[in-house]
Amino acid sequence: MELFVAFWLWFVCLIVFKWHWHFSPLYIISSLYNLFLFLSEQLNRFAGFGIGLASLFTENVLAHPCIVLRRQCQVNYHARNYHLTPFTIVNIMYSINKTQGPRALWKGMGSTFIVQGITLGTEGIVSEFTPLPRLTHVIAMPFYSASLIETVQSEIIRDNPGILDCVKEGIGRVVGMGVPHSKRLLPLMVLIFPTALHGVLHYVISSVVQKLVLLFLKRENSHSLPTESSTSVQSMLDAYFPELIASFAASLCADVMLYPLETVLHRLHIQGTRTIIDNTDLGYEVLPINTQYEGVRDCINTIKREEGMLGFYKGFGAVVVQYTLHVAVLQLTKIIYSTLLQNVS
Repeated sequence: MELFVAFWLWFVCLIVFKWHWHFSPLYIISSLYNLFLFLSEQLNRFAGFGIGLASLFTENVLAHPCIVLRRQCQVNYHARNYHLTPFTIVNIMYSINKTQGPRALWKGMGSTFIVQGITLGTEGIVSEFTPLPRLTHVIAMPFYSASLIETVQSEIIRDNPGILDCVKEGIGRVVGMGVPHSKRLLPLMVLIFPTALHGVLHYVISSVVQKLVLLFLKRENSHSLPTESSTSVQSMLDAYFPELIASFAASLCADVMLYPLETVLHRLHIQGTRTIIDNTDLGYEVLPINTQYEGVRDCINTIKREEGMLGFYKGFGAVVVQYTLHVAVLQLTKIIYSTLLQNVS
């Protein structure tokens, strides 16, 4: 890295001497110093972009198999193995990948991005007219239901869906057309309350936790005095990593605290859609979803009675794997950029 920087400085010096030979050496040194500051600033910006990109890639792409298994476990009321630890989740991931191929763990990723895009787009529009932008989860609710079906539907019996199928299915569910469903399908009006409740609570919990973690990290950074050689590196880390760590902690706390509600929500959304899921006990069979919940209260009472309190936490091991992977990528990215900036400085 030092050789690379030295080469470019030497090249710039040649250009300066060739075209600006009539300027004083002081001017040349000042120009080179300003150029070095400019390159350092651009490198810091690139570092921040790279760190954020690594976090987004982990959260939305690398962690998608964990989301698939997590949702399948949540809606599988047949399951005897609750997969509360990451060890059993990794084992069932291996079994499904072995019998169905890698596509079985990455299904529904395109529809997940579409739902996120719809949510962000409607949030930007609604926030202009109302102080309750998080209620856009209700607007995106039919598309979320369609995306949920794509992520839990077994690869063994499902056709190759188009990229916009979740939009078509979502609109079809609103107007009452599209793929025929059973009579057990709950009306969207019944799903509005749990969907809005989950969205608002997730927003409130994550916002509070994020602010508390940021406040704690800023106090810690104000008490620590970095050495002179690591000042630039530490300033870069202080600029980008507290936000990422706070966002990570906020998402983790919200997901853990609302996991039982999410289990109930997913079961209500999937009911009556004639969805066939993978057998999360074995990894090589399929199971139908034939629940008959009448609403939120009936779903809660049925899970408590037939599966116990731990039934609300089916697939929780996938959350542990997901956030462990996220921590590993953040730590690796931090080490890489710290080394890179130390070499440059």
